[in-house]
Amino acid sequence: MDEIRVRIAPSPSGNLHIGTARTALFNYLFARKNGGKYVLRIEDTDAERTSQAYIDNIFDSLKALGLNWDEGPDVGGEYGPYTQSERFDIYPKYAQILLDKGFAYECYCTPEELEAEKEEAAKNKQAYVYSKKCENLTEEQKEKLKAEGRKPAIRFSVSKAQQAFHSSPVIHFNDLVKGDLHQDTSLIGDFVIMKSNGTPTYNFAVVVDDMLMKISHIIRGEDHISNTFKQILIYEALGADVPKFGHLGMILAPDRSKLSKRHGATAVSEFVEKGYLTEALLNFVALLGWSPSDGVEIKTLDEIAQDFRIGEVSSSNSIFEYDKLNWMNGQYIKKMDIKKLTEMAKPFLKKYDLSELSEEQLEKVIAATREPITILSELEHDTAYFFGKDIEYDEGVKAENIDTEQAQNILKYFDSQLDSYDFDNEEKLHEQMADFRTYFKENYGIKPKVTMWTIRAALTGRTRGADMGVILEVLGKDKVKYRIEKAIA
Repeated sequence: MDEIRVRIAPSPSGNLHIGTARTALFNYLFARKNGGKYVLRIEDTDAERTSQAYIDNIFDSLKALGLNWDEGPDVGGEYGPYTQSERFDIYPKYAQILLDKGFAYECYCTPEELEAEKEEAAKNKQAYVYSKKCENLTEEQKEKLKAEGRKPAIRFSVSKAQQAFHSSPVIHFNDLVKGDLHQDTSLIGDFVIMKSNGTPTYNFAVVVDDMLMKISHIIRGEDHISNTFKQILIYEALGADVPKFGHLGMILAPDRSKLSKRHGATAVSEFVEKGYLTEALLNFVALLGWSPSDGVEIKTLDEIAQDFRIGEVSSSNSIFEYDKLNWMNGQYIKKMDIKKLTEMAKPFLKKYDLSELSEEQLEKVIAATREPITILSELEHDTAYFFGKDIEYDEGVKAENIDTEQAQNILKYFDSQLDSYDFDNEEKLHEQMADFRTYFKENYGIKPKVTMWTIRAALTGRTRGADMGVILEVLGKDKVKYRIEKAIA
């Protein structure tokens, strides 16, 4: 195999999970680092669980993350497009090849007979391995079983493949991530590759697809390790090159259990809906099991690709730390171009009438409120006081910062000065507010921060928030006066 070709092969039985996105990313990085091709294949053989909405979500999520595939659905390629359900006419041909070579056989066992075998093994406290009772059926026996209305499945003969290609029942492969892995094939048992209804099983279809698509490296989750030994034998039985495998550790929740919805978002689209930037999410996911060589964690996708080495990926499980993701997302929000950030923020402000503000004013609002936030959805709360005439007060703010005699005196004086304030000049407003604070400090001994808490509380309902110059300029004189006088009343 001269050309490096990797693939991501999600099953459309749900939205794109963050774990699958990490697998997609590592495949993408490996391909870009080595000048290879990154292939997408939709494995939709399970018709009952497959949904077009999930397929669309996979496409949209991968594209949003910037993990655009070189070949696959809607791109095609020399071997594509790749949707497994549209390839059902391919698999019987290769099953027949295995039958002809003697590496597979027809199995006429009923579900009841197989269940009885499993129960017997359980009663004897043994791991279940198929009895192989159909491996050497005569043609006469097969015809009799067919006459009973039985339709055969096709089983792969593990022992025959092992004996043909390996000197020992224990087969090994060198995993790109985990090093030497091995298994005793006598514990596997002959497995079905084609069901009696004519559909291929996962382990067979995936080998045929990867073989025909000339996939050179398979990077996937460690939950597939047990499948790998079966697949290696099928490759060998078909006379195909065996790809190199790399198995990634699992992504666990902070409590070290399987990452699930009870811990928070798990699908890429859910993170985006909550206000995570795809660039930050991708950057964070890259660090789940891999570390940059220079120790700098915040990097672009291209920078990560240049630095990525599959052999440096940790073989251990990774912990999905939501706090770190939030921190990283906040860093991206702080650094993002304000025009782009404003556009991205608009869907999270749809409860407000954005026409109240000009585009320039809205950009000022986003710039003034983005510093403390970690996800864009927090902007709905942090920008609330810029919209509408009235405001809601945080708990305790009115009693502590507005209703006191001192606060009322500050508000009344501020109201009397509003006609002299230049509401079109943010810099001038800063100067005038500085003079206002100084006046109360020199004449009444009131600390500047106390003075400002009162004004801010009256205008925003809070004691913390955006820069006061921005608040005054964006609200404008009429709205400022309305809120101040309402606080006095």
